[in-house]
Amino acid sequence: MSVANGQARAFSPASVGNVAVGFDILGHALAGVGDTVTVRRIDAPQVRIAAIRGAAFALPLRAEDNTAGVALIALRQALALPYGFEVEIDKGIALGSGMGGSAASCVAALVAANALLDTPLPRQALYPFALAGEAVASGGRHGDNLGPMLLGGLVLSTAEQLVPIPLPAAWHSLLVHPDAVLETRRARAALQGHYALPEFVAQSANLALVLSGCFTGDAALVRAGLRDVLVEPRRAGLIAGFAAARDAALAAGAMGASISGAGPSVFAWFEHAEAAHHAQAAVQRAFAEAGFDSQAWVSPLNAPGACLL
Repeated sequence: MSVANGQARAFSPASVGNVAVGFDILGHALAGVGDTVTVRRIDAPQVRIAAIRGAAFALPLRAEDNTAGVALIALRQALALPYGFEVEIDKGIALGSGMGGSAASCVAALVAANALLDTPLPRQALYPFALAGEAVASGGRHGDNLGPMLLGGLVLSTAEQLVPIPLPAAWHSLLVHPDAVLETRRARAALQGHYALPEFVAQSANLALVLSGCFTGDAALVRAGLRDVLVEPRRAGLIAGFAAARDAALAAGAMGASISGAGPSVFAWFEHAEAAHHAQAAVQRAFAEAGFDSQAWVSPLNAPGACLL
């Protein structure tokens, strides 16, 4: 870690948003892939995006239209800073992948910029500024990706606070990303329409089972609850190969499997890393049969959050 000459670099991991049962409020970090952001403190009282590298298509260089830019603008305004920031973003997360790519850029930017403050803020205090940045990309202030990126592990992220959720160190996730793009706004549009009250009751029960299982280390409770009856049925048709990929993970012993974030990536939870690695080939084969190459990561559910480099 280094902060020198008014410059800092930070890495933010990818994340699994929603975790099937916690739409917009529950997420966990994913080790092995993420975004890196370099921030320089400048005399001009503004935020500038100097460069964006590694994106498959052009992202906004205008700070007011960029997730990292908006997050730093919100930070400057809240603290009435007399100086500004210049930002360079190196994307490591594919856009439209359901892995929190937009959130990772603004979290990494905030962690780097925070290190350059005369009095750095506690990590949780960065959350409101991250929410402002995420809203630019998704159209809403939801923190299911932001919370685990800021704190690591599994986090319940409400509109105002972050609540880390304890779980066994042995539990791992498998995430498989098919080489396809599903834009977040399109995935959210699929959720419009009527919802029956029993659906909400069932989803609430499932969320309660999963959280109880995490707190007590009871995999049987997680297995009983890690099923999305509310959102997954409305988005599954947007993801070619999804049902086969989910079923392959479940057949390999997953506690549960569903869409990561807005998709098209699929995640699954396992009680041990070995089981997750064993399931990887079958899940990737399901996407291959649908016509897609894919990438896969096996990660502890207690994966670390953003850090200075």
